[in-house]
Amino acid sequence: MAARITTADGERCDLCAWLADTPDLRARGLMEVTDLGAGAAMVFVYPAPTTTWFWMKNTPLPLSIAFFDAAGTWLESFDMAPCVTPQCPSYPTPAEFTYALEVPRGRLPDLLVGPGATLTLFDRDCVRPAP
Repeated sequence: MAARITTADGERCDLCAWLADTPDLRARGLMEVTDLGAGAAMVFVYPAPTTTWFWMKNTPLPLSIAFFDAAGTWLESFDMAPCVTPQCPSYPTPAEFTYALEVPRGRLPDLLVGPGATLTLFDRDCVRPAP
């Protein structure tokens, strides 16, 4: 899925994201994924504002996660540690988020994600440059 991050001063970063928009896809997330390939992120889309928790069970990649409200406005972000043991910590989310964006740990600043940023999702596949 094509997505765009726009900073408060109008700087933009276009990215390609894996889409998790069903309960099964959101529950699976990036479990057992070791490389995002051409995707820069995974975006979790909820049908309405929600509050829940995330965990890293069977997720070998260290990740950073950012949360956005229904208008796409940044709410909060934090890092999560890989977990491949039976007992994994849960990470509480901010109240009333609609979108969550997971990226390899430390990549949020590269994608311009932070205070004042907005997320826009496009109903189209990513455009990849010709080889």
